[in-house]
Order: sequence, then C-alpha cells, then structure tokens
Amino acid sequence: MLEKNYLQLITLSSFIILIAWTISHKSSRGHLQTKTCQDWLLDGSGLAIQGIFMPLLQALLFSELCQHLTTDYQGCLKLSLIPSFILSFVMVDYLYYWNHRLLHLKLFWPVHQVHHTVNQMDVFGTSRNTIWTSFLIIYLWINPLFLYLLAKPTGYLLGVSLTSALDLWRHSRLLIAPNSCWAKVLSPWLILPEDHAWHHGRETRDYNYGANLKIWDKFHGTYYQCQESPSALGITTSLNLMQKLFFPFL
Repeated sequence: MLEKNYLQLITLSSFIILIAWTISHKSSRGHLQTKTCQDWLLDGSGLAIQGIFMPLLQALLFSELCQHLTTDYQGCLKLSLIPSFILSFVMVDYLYYWNHRLLHLKLFWPVHQVHHTVNQMDVFGTSRNTIWTSFLIIYLWINPLFLYLLAKPTGYLLGVSLTSALDLWRHSRLLIAPNSCWAKVLSPWLILPEDHAWHHGRETRDYNYGANLKIWDKFHGTYYQCQESPSALGITTSLNLMQKLFFPFL
C-alpha cells in the first residue's frame, strides 16, 4: 500500500539523520572508530535483518493471513486515525514492555544477551542480536495481524513508523539538553536515549524496559532515573562470533 511506503520514510529518514549526526560529531565519530570488525559485522547483520528481512517477512505473514483466514475478519476493526495510532503506539508498546521483560528471564536471556554486548550507544547497534531473536519480538507477529484486522491502518502504520524511529534514536548518542524545552516536554513520558542507556548499563539492565513510554516502567517499578551516565555499558560473554550470530544453534 502506498501510504505504508510513505510512512516507512519516517524510519529511513531518522536512520539517515542519526548517521549523519553521528559522523559529524567528533566524539561520536571517535567512538565508532573503536568498534571492532566483529562489532560492525554483528551490527550490520542485525540492521539488515531488522530493516530488510523482517519487513519482508511481515509482508509475507500479512499475505498469508489474507489468503488463509476467512475474509469475514479482514478489516473488521473500524478505528479512525487517532484510536488506530493509540493501538500501535500505546497498547502494543505495553505488550512489548512485557515481551522485553520475558527476554530478560533465564529461559530467554541466552538469545537476548547479544544485544547487551553493545558497549557504547550508537545507532548502528540498535538491532544487534542473534538472527533468531527477531522471531521472539512481538512486533513481527502482532503488526501483520492488526494490519489484517484494521479497515483503515494508516494511524497504526504511523505508530509503527514512529516506534521504529524512536528505537533508533534511543540507541544513539543524540541526547537532549536536560534543561531545554524539549526535555521538559518529552522527558516526563517518553523513553529517551539517556533512559535506555541505563538499560544497557552493566549493573542496571533490569530497568527501563519500555520502548516508547515511561509509564509502564514507572507503574511496574522498573524505572531507573539518574542525571549521570552509566559508568560502563555492555556485558561480556564467552560466545564467539558465529555463536553470537546463530546462538543457540551453534
């Protein structure tokens, strides 16, 4: 659908802008120069899977739903633009909060731990994961379902695109000045890069699970706030490169 292609430009534009910002700032550019070849391979493969393969798989799932489910349910949700957006940006965000918490349980942590090997915040590390982790993320399964059910999915797609753009931003080093107007407007409710950095902190990874909104962490007691930055990011593992890519199948 044409509107979907236009809305996907939000994510692509955000990615390009964040890359340009990273390269243009000396300190951020310096951090990129410290990344190893293994880091770049992990990050590049993760971005390719998340940015190319998964959207194609979602399109395939949507097509399969259209072909194999009764058409009685296709387009049965008659939501206007704003409720459709809220469904995506707020309600699915809450489902993701619990999805993320599950990935930190002992059973699922082995496949999620690769994401936490990121030792510096930068946009390239957004999708660092084993190639199988994406199949455990709720977006892959729930987005095609709602696109199938919604009569007018424009608002929902807008929420999906903004969620993806915010995912890129919160993994970047583009911070908002604490006393700025933007901080006063966004900080009370939106997960910012400085919030997510604490999730990647070596000692604080069980906090700030949310993707878009802080309310879920605050409500469930997993929100962590500090004016300082974490002293150390990332964990160390005994996994080699191939295991980081294909674990647990290697």
